[in-house]
Amino acid sequence: MRHIGNKSKINYVLLALSPAILMLIYQFGWSVLVNLSIAITSTLCLELIIVTLAKQKIKSLQISSSTLIGIYIAIALPPLVSWWVIIYATLIAITAKNVFGIDAKNPFNSSMVGYAATLISFPNKISTWILPRSLRNNETEFLNLHETLSLTFNNVEIPDSLTGATALEVFKYSNDGLMLEQIYQNNKIFSDASFAIVGWEWISISFLIGGLFLIIIRVITWHSPTAMIGSICFLSLLFFDNGSSSSGGSAMLHLFGGATMLGAFFIITDPASSPETGKGKIIFGSIIGVLVYIIRVWGGYPDALAFAVILGNFATPLINKFTFQTHESKA
Repeated sequence: MRHIGNKSKINYVLLALSPAILMLIYQFGWSVLVNLSIAITSTLCLELIIVTLAKQKIKSLQISSSTLIGIYIAIALPPLVSWWVIIYATLIAITAKNVFGIDAKNPFNSSMVGYAATLISFPNKISTWILPRSLRNNETEFLNLHETLSLTFNNVEIPDSLTGATALEVFKYSNDGLMLEQIYQNNKIFSDASFAIVGWEWISISFLIGGLFLIIIRVITWHSPTAMIGSICFLSLLFFDNGSSSSGGSAMLHLFGGATMLGAFFIITDPASSPETGKGKIIFGSIIGVLVYIIRVWGGYPDALAFAVILGNFATPLINKFTFQTHESKA
């Protein structure tokens, strides 16, 4: 197996993210590009400030990793979110990245720390998503750049005609005595979908394609993504309950209705905060998948990726210790 340097790995990850970013832009318009511009600029400026205060020279690897954090923050936060919310998230993320020393192996995934802190601090600000293009009846509702910038920087409320709940929110808060089939029939986000969730299905497929590309070129391994997706599928089938009113939702909902594919292939494979052995990665991915399902179905947050990853990060040192000891004893 050929060796790929850390900088090259990040460049490949950026390339693998391209299909999903293009799909996000198609579905949500200029707001995605505005989020990306603010987040990347903010992360790079904050990284430069921290490196300067530490009296060190900034390296190309730091620039690449900070850019990647900015991208994750930008695509995790909803389109048209206020500019200062994005900067707040990047500030927390870059601080988390550097708090244990520049270029150190971090105990927590920095981008998820930034997103989770923002979700806790400003839940109303980042709970409003605009409708994807595929759900809009009128193409003229698609905002131009001027309108997008005005809503982002002037702290103006987003028109109700442009907003709507995500699939996971629709399912979680409308599952009151209704059969799964009834929920799907009553909501266009399900009934108008090609195979899963309107708009989001193609975004998730794009993350899946990018993730498979990273596995094929051996930038990441199959262990964590397979374990996370497998555990979510297993629990979805276990608690599906033939679609009754107490159902936890189908596997298609959980795989393609939220950030599952982003998390499986891009977030939990972060080498700075994930286990180092193959067995450890399988355990880690399984823990994340179980936590995502539990928090989504029985917790207070419809999409639970950030909290699941942070909780899973707590177990990483123990997983490394256990799997390394097992490997040494077999050797």
